[in-house]
Amino acid sequence: MKQEPQTTLIDGNEVSGRIRDTLREAVVRLRTDGVTPRLATVRMGDDGTSKTYVSMKQRACSDLGIQSEHHEVDTDEPSATLLDRIEELNADPDVDGIVVQRPLPVHINERDAFRRIDPEKDVDGFHPENVGRLVTGDPRFKPCTPHGIQRLLSAYDIETDGRDAVVVGRSNVVGRPTANLLLQRAPGSNATVTVCHSRTTDLAQKTRGADIVVAATGVPELIDAEMLSAGAVVVDVGINRVDTAARDEPQFVGDVDFESASQKARAITPVPGGVGPMTIAMLLYNTVKAAGLRADVSVDLP
Repeated sequence: MKQEPQTTLIDGNEVSGRIRDTLREAVVRLRTDGVTPRLATVRMGDDGTSKTYVSMKQRACSDLGIQSEHHEVDTDEPSATLLDRIEELNADPDVDGIVVQRPLPVHINERDAFRRIDPEKDVDGFHPENVGRLVTGDPRFKPCTPHGIQRLLSAYDIETDGRDAVVVGRSNVVGRPTANLLLQRAPGSNATVTVCHSRTTDLAQKTRGADIVVAATGVPELIDAEMLSAGAVVVDVGINRVDTAARDEPQFVGDVDFESASQKARAITPVPGGVGPMTIAMLLYNTVKAAGLRADVSVDLP
């Protein structure tokens, strides 16, 4: 009897660990030249998840020898207070990268905050200048999650050249930049890309025609096996909190129904442990790159 091939679990912890090891060496190289990368995070609001993410970024920096500093802005402060803090960090010669942690309070215009960050310190890649450079194929900083997705596919020798990729989600943070990266005329790209969203008709018909499906909608378990072709590669960006009566603790699930999709996919990312660790790894990557560029010191990056 012919045995069905086993689905490959795309391990973001393992891949990000290898990237961090190489970045650690790059930080040592920079320190030899008198340069210590420094990341500043800014949080405005009382969202518990964003507080957790900031702590994770600080621990990751410490592990690599990157200095970090954190700034809290009170939720009730006007937009000018946040923008002034960003300007202070722009002017600080010891700060190489600035991250304004999302989400921001409803009275804050997110775009205004991202536009205020110096593009050379915009290690999230959200500033319009950096977005434009990405779209035109000359990125300074690739956005962290899309770059992490690209590196995961490469690490597992998943071919993108000439493949049909469907990105489900059109956010400026994940969906659109992921589509742009996969579309580039460059290694790890050259895919034919379709972007789907909430107004897409017959989503399943689109995803069933894809070699690679990237799910980034924020809708729990939206994509299941019936929406995939046999042998598809599935990248699940979502991490959604689901409260159930059967569990005392909240459960976190992706945008993909992992149990069914993993029976049909050739390769799939888990949640957690897939894309998430790569997002932080690529933030560290951008911070080290920013330090090297600002100090005009050549450094080998993974």
